[in-house]
Amino acid sequence: MKTRTVLDVSDLPLHGHGTVSVTWWGTLGFMLIEGSGFALVIAIYLYLWSLASEWPLGAPPPGLRWSSWITVWLVASVVPNVLVAKWAKRYELWKVRLGLVLMTFVGIVPVVLRWYEFKTLWVMWDSNAYGSIVWLLLGLHTVHLITDAYDTSVLAVLLHTGPLEGKRFVDVSENALYWVFVVLSWLPIYAVIYWAPRA
Repeated sequence: MKTRTVLDVSDLPLHGHGTVSVTWWGTLGFMLIEGSGFALVIAIYLYLWSLASEWPLGAPPPGLRWSSWITVWLVASVVPNVLVAKWAKRYELWKVRLGLVLMTFVGIVPVVLRWYEFKTLWVMWDSNAYGSIVWLLLGLHTVHLITDAYDTSVLAVLLHTGPLEGKRFVDVSENALYWVFVVLSWLPIYAVIYWAPRA
């Protein structure tokens, strides 16, 4: 009679950071899907531009002031975001709490600035194809900004009120990864909407 060996997994951790986390893979998959969506909308923008006799249609190029402030803010936000992720991997609770409050504020600022940015597009979403595609691109990115600001604020509340489980620190790490995606996805959008028509 054969003896069956039973694998004892009781000593394995209940959660992990990076590629050992199911949440990490889910976040990566979500970023790939959303990145593909951004790429498709940018491709549509470029296609419409190739068909037009003038670009932008019936409007001057959008103003650079607010979009440039947003760009500078987002790029600078990567520094505290990376620190929060590092602290989460070390389970440094008070630093993570402070970092999440800071990153909630960091996430709200570009949403407020985006309000002013929409006013300097010089075209409405229903004016023509140019207006529609520009508003769609900015709208999609705005949804991601709002989503991450909300997610970060929820994590801040959870880490201040408990229960304090190790998986919350993993959630913070994955949220930081998503913020990097939000920042990186903005750079080609900014280039296409604001600088390509000026080239």
